Amino acid sequence: MPVQKAVLTMAVPTVIGQLIVLFYNLADTFFIGRTGNPYMVAGASLILPVFNIASALAAIVGLGGGTLISRLLGRNEREEASRVSSFTFYAAALIGLCWAVFTLLFMNRILMLLGASENTFSYARQYALCVVAAGAVPTILQLTCAQLLRAVGCSGQAGFGVSMGGILNVILDPLFMFVLFPKGYEILGAGIATLLSNVITLIYFLAVIRSVRKTTVLTLSPAVGLPSKEHIRSIFINGLPGGTSNLLFDLSQIMINKLMSGYGDIPLAAIGIILKAERIPLNTGVGICQGIIPIIAYNYAARNKKRMMDTIWFSRLLGLAVAAVSIAMYELFAPQIMHLFISDAATVGIGTGFLRARCLATPFMFIAFHLVFSFTAMGEGKTALSLAVIRQLVLYIPLLFLMGRLFGMYGLVWAQLVGDIMTDIISIVWFRYKMNRIQWE
Repeated sequence: MPVQKAVLTMAVPTVIGQLIVLFYNLADTFFIGRTGNPYMVAGASLILPVFNIASALAAIVGLGGGTLISRLLGRNEREEASRVSSFTFYAAALIGLCWAVFTLLFMNRILMLLGASENTFSYARQYALCVVAAGAVPTILQLTCAQLLRAVGCSGQAGFGVSMGGILNVILDPLFMFVLFPKGYEILGAGIATLLSNVITLIYFLAVIRSVRKTTVLTLSPAVGLPSKEHIRSIFINGLPGGTSNLLFDLSQIMINKLMSGYGDIPLAAIGIILKAERIPLNTGVGICQGIIPIIAYNYAARNKKRMMDTIWFSRLLGLAVAAVSIAMYELFAPQIMHLFISDAATVGIGTGFLRARCLATPFMFIAFHLVFSFTAMGEGKTALSLAVIRQLVLYIPLLFLMGRLFGMYGLVWAQLVGDIMTDIISIVWFRYKMNRIQWE
């Protein structure tokens, strides 16, 4: 296909899936906000970064395994690609089980560390037991399966499965929250709805992989054997940047929640809504990046520099266009967006200012993780990991403390823009340097 058509063919289903995933995450906040209880909203917001850690863990094996499969196909090593697919699935299952046990054993300590107060603790615990402790394995496995399907070009099936899970969650949320569970337990109902949606989505993905095993390299059978030690190492090295980037992103959200909780539960509820609302352009950008990974990986392995670079540039322009439109929408309709989630006047007032400030960072955030995804697809795991660490651990998190101390709670909000501008300057210079050093012949 022409590059533009290939990017859109792979990216559009992934973007739709990402937006529907976001939609069902927003649905939880929306329906919980219908209770008019800001403490319940704050409790659910505290758990979002911990829940997102499951996505980060899935990326370590799913993204690493998926990009390796695409590169192996570019070199026509189909049998080894099948072994990688099987190993990736069972590694993800083991990681999910370990995370579930860890969160269950240390639940109370985790909640206190996140900044849960007397008003929010019980709500946060109810939600965490469902979506984190019980939901870790199905969440991680279904995200991993989606990555495996994208790796062999089945982006449509992957996008449909993710979308189906989101739609199910939107349907089940009000049923469990307002019909099956008594008043006061709405957040528990939302958690169970999310858990069931992920379980059903996983079942769908298992059925799809079984149906395409004869026409693709994908298999979940342990009988194919283990991949080589070199490729097992490659899975984790090249998956680590994406996973680490997600983990550090979650850590930054934990830190902003923790620091914002020092200003009271109302600002905490407001920033919790903002961190979800701003993800509309971010999830779109992630969908674009996930869609292009197989194209970049395949053409890098086949040493087709022109097609690879055309893919990178077209997808970058696409993401920046989305960011520009999003900034305009957030600046114009910030109060209305806040009112969608909660009617409390104090929360709406604070959140409006937060959203108008945070949205300005959107294009810079996209460039930052677009470069990390691009390096990951090329197997440049160490470079991608370095950029992820610089972005979050070296720049953004220290800026949260510094700007929070200097400018208060609005300093916490503006830190994202400052950090990502600095990150982009470093990343673009590094990208050009690496491209000049790669041997294409």
